[in-house]
Amino acid sequence: MSSSSFSSTPEDQSLETEAPHAPVTRERRLNPDLQKQLPKPYLARALEAVDPSHPQGTKGRDPRGLSVLQQHAAFFDRNGDGIIYPWETFQGLRAIGCALPVSFFGAILINLVLTYPTQPGWLPSPLLSIHIKNIHKGKHGSDSEAYDTEGRFDPSKFDAIFSKYGRTHPNALTKEELISMLNGNRNMYDFLGWVAAAGEWLLLYSVAKNKDGLLQRETVRGAFDGSLFERLQDNKKSS
Repeated sequence: MSSSSFSSTPEDQSLETEAPHAPVTRERRLNPDLQKQLPKPYLARALEAVDPSHPQGTKGRDPRGLSVLQQHAAFFDRNGDGIIYPWETFQGLRAIGCALPVSFFGAILINLVLTYPTQPGWLPSPLLSIHIKNIHKGKHGSDSEAYDTEGRFDPSKFDAIFSKYGRTHPNALTKEELISMLNGNRNMYDFLGWVAAAGEWLLLYSVAKNKDGLLQRETVRGAFDGSLFERLQDNKKSS
């Protein structure tokens, strides 16, 4: 949603989203009309990644009772047993078009970081397994917060990605805008979160940008619920 289409200054000061003495609130604008475009945008959705163009989520897709974050991760569970091993992460990365070195090192790093937080007990896994049931425990800081701490999808946080940073195109991000978002989302001293967020978003940009170098809003929404990964895999198979 373009900032130029946002409504004028609200009569009620309590609804203001910009503070005169905080220029950053004017630079990173919110969409005050989101509630007119999507029912209850403040309500985090457990099963569907929704936005004004997709108020019911991804059409024709069965969430299988998984949270949106679990759906995102489940693509990499290649045998469907609820556990992701490094070789499955590798296979998933290759399936969406990542190069061999990126897939190899990405699989090691992803499983190394997420294995212990998602374990069902206190003992670490020697096989670096990731348990999808507990994937919400692997949520890191310095992110967009479009996933809440339970793995639900927050439409207002998702919309803010583009209202704040989509300067050139209202429903897409350039690489420079993407980097600006990563910098803007940084939490103080959260070095692991900085690296994790940068890795995720730059990897997404590399495999899913369009021919004009833009990361489209619908592409990003599909990454959140995993439907994008399925489309990329199908496109690779058919090519």
